[in-house]
Amino acid sequence: MQDLDIRGAGNLLGAEQSGFIADLGYETYQKILNQAMQELSVELRTESVEFAAARDKGTAGTALGTAVANSKLSTLNSPLSIDTTIDTDLPLYFPDQYVPSDSERMLLYRELDNLHTDEQLAAFRTRLIDRFGAVPQEGEELMRVAPLRRVSGQLGCEKLMLKQGRMTLYFVSNPHHPFYQSPAFDAILQFVASNPRRCQFRDMNGKRSLLISDVKTVEEALRLLQNLGSF
Repeated sequence: MQDLDIRGAGNLLGAEQSGFIADLGYETYQKILNQAMQELSVELRTESVEFAAARDKGTAGTALGTAVANSKLSTLNSPLSIDTTIDTDLPLYFPDQYVPSDSERMLLYRELDNLHTDEQLAAFRTRLIDRFGAVPQEGEELMRVAPLRRVSGQLGCEKLMLKQGRMTLYFVSNPHHPFYQSPAFDAILQFVASNPRRCQFRDMNGKRSLLISDVKTVEEALRLLQNLGSF
């Protein structure tokens, strides 16, 4: 971390490092990001204050549609929801060609991780467009992670893995959790029964998981789980 202070963030969050999140997992990536933020110089902390002031002047933009939803805070407040861990090999980042400043990208990542409502996420996206132009696909996918966590948590998932064009849902390990008597679990079983070639439901030593093939993006994963969640 001292080296980060001396030489700067470099290409840590650039396009060449798009596999960084994929290798470590989204949760570990966020922990490292938070550590790096704490180690940055006084100059960056000053920029953070200026950015926050500019942020407070922003206005809410258009909604993100079905891709926008409450994130971790709302997930934890739901009686059946689980705090879901996301693990993916997809490129989820703001390219350095889109946000040239390393320090500003880090501020944006941190702000994005702390958004708790659909209105906040919509306003965040609007500010990005106002400042940098149309959001590239990698950035749009990154912003869909928060609603994906919310929906998967409501569907009883402790972990969601999205790799190699497949999605695997690892359900809550407690077999007595109320999720297994909920309409959400019934909807999942109905989906499996209706899509036998696409789904593989596993129950090994009381640990249940569901593998769903042909899920190539966060957007596709979110849409699928939202449809399941409309029970």
